[in-house]
Amino acid sequence: MEAKTHLGINAGLVGEVVELSEGGAECRLETLETMSADAHGLVHGGFVFGLADYAAMLAVNHPNVVLGAAESRFLAPVKVGESVVARAKVVEEKGKKRIVECDAFVSDRHVFAATFTAFVLEKHVLD
Repeated sequence: MEAKTHLGINAGLVGEVVELSEGGAECRLETLETMSADAHGLVHGGFVFGLADYAAMLAVNHPNVVLGAAESRFLAPVKVGESVVARAKVVEEKGKKRIVECDAFVSDRHVFAATFTAFVLEKHVLD
């Protein structure tokens, strides 16, 4: 399957596509020193959120998908140098609305969980 959305995104910031399927996506982010929030090497949560958001948008995989809302939980810290994998799945469709569940892991450690509400628009949000 081919990505139809977020084609211009910087994979170094939000991860790369590992797998795409109908209603699902898996993405991986290799964390870098530039993502560190402190001297301990704690990765800023925004990068983990960005990875999960990207996976969720790819799970919907429509050129005009936009994020409308997110309910998220940071479950464990991520340290610079760790590889984070996010798995997203569309769990509900109602008209333009899509509910996507996403979980992120470092190895087998669950680090992030979210439910995203996305919308598939008739035209690009900036048009």
